[in-house]
Amino acid sequence: MTKTIRHRKGGEDKPKKLSISMEEAKISTLSKLAICFGILVFIFFLQTTVIRDATIWKVKLRSMLLISEWARNWNANNGSAVITCDYSHNGYDICTINGSTLLDQASSTLFALGPHTQQDKPHIPFKILPYTLKGDKTAMSNVKEVTLTLAPPKLSCGVTHHTPALVFSVGGYTGNFYHEINENFIPLFITINSLFPNQNVILVVLEGKSWWFKKYAELLSAFSPNHMIINTNNISTVHCFPSATIGLIKHGDMTIDPKLLPNPKTLLDFRAFLDKVYTKDDDTPFVYPNENGKPRLTLISRRGNVSRLLLNENDVIKVAEEIGFNVHVFEPKNTPMAKVYRLIHASDVLLGVHGAGLTNFLFLRPGSVLVQVVPIELYWASRTYYEKPPKFLGVDYIEYKIEPNESSLLERFGANSLVFKDPPAFHKGNWSKQRVYLKEQNVKINVVRFRKYLTKAYEKAKIFISKVN
Repeated sequence: MTKTIRHRKGGEDKPKKLSISMEEAKISTLSKLAICFGILVFIFFLQTTVIRDATIWKVKLRSMLLISEWARNWNANNGSAVITCDYSHNGYDICTINGSTLLDQASSTLFALGPHTQQDKPHIPFKILPYTLKGDKTAMSNVKEVTLTLAPPKLSCGVTHHTPALVFSVGGYTGNFYHEINENFIPLFITINSLFPNQNVILVVLEGKSWWFKKYAELLSAFSPNHMIINTNNISTVHCFPSATIGLIKHGDMTIDPKLLPNPKTLLDFRAFLDKVYTKDDDTPFVYPNENGKPRLTLISRRGNVSRLLLNENDVIKVAEEIGFNVHVFEPKNTPMAKVYRLIHASDVLLGVHGAGLTNFLFLRPGSVLVQVVPIELYWASRTYYEKPPKFLGVDYIEYKIEPNESSLLERFGANSLVFKDPPAFHKGNWSKQRVYLKEQNVKINVVRFRKYLTKAYEKAKIFISKVN
């Protein structure tokens, strides 16, 4: 007998199945809610952590003043001035005020003007030493600190300019021609070509002495031909600008890296710039007479209270004249730059002991000759400052490294001392001992040995003259 089981409407089987489905739905809903809640908690935790960490790092960065890009900005109200500073470079710092700027020379402060200058807002000022040798404590001790702030000034504009300001110091090692070129004028060339290509700019010079402005008047005017140069030592009126850049950009020692410029330029362009400044069509050349077509040799003389003197200068001159040179002894002090340029530019050979005077190689013509006498342990500086750059400019280079018996240090320390046998072991990177080589060493050249170097320079000079003619 077969039994038929009828499932009645509202019977026991269906309610049981429905109950299971409802329980599964509840579990599924709860799971989804739990997942969503977990995601929200995770997001909240992540945001809190990131914001907290970002805040911590922002505070650290602000306190350390180490910025790897133009990233530390103060901004209030759309369109207001913004101060940005970059302290990340080894050799220099640079800041900008991207908006109206007031210069208060009395306090060495630049004020960013705008609606943000309100008394009830806290302002953390920026500090900068605008000189391109920031790792050198001696140089930087001569540079006055400049303050940049959003705080409201108590002064009003006396003179309002319509051209951006470029503010920099020449304090450092003023008076040393090498440092003036390396820390002032090459960086100035780089900065203008980096930040102000084909634009006018007003140069605002800090710590400049009157003789310095007189010496470099033509060169400074070439950088800013349409505006006066502002010497902050001589102003009493408050000057205002549409914006300001404080500090200069430096690529290294006596170098310009074309990869770091929007329109690639090199040291060749800087020399061409100098040529344009100092070449005067209507001026009589300031050169010594050329006797019977003899190569002209200019000897840079180091005299007075300096080191690396050429003790037997007259003996060297005599040998040079015997070889066939027309020798002229030149001491650069107090000579106008235009005359220096014409003298060096007319020279076939430039000779000197390692020192600032050899920076005049920038005025030599390509194909002429530079002879550098290198004292004991000044090899890196000689190579970096006066070998590589002249070669890059097409100047023929001859190097004469002196021997211990040609150094004044021999009598003081003896031939067997570490001063000669192992200089790095002697000074161990300590400046007080390194200065022995730079500041306490003079040279007495072995003229017999030196004759062959001068002869080589003479031969090269003759070839150069024949090509020029």
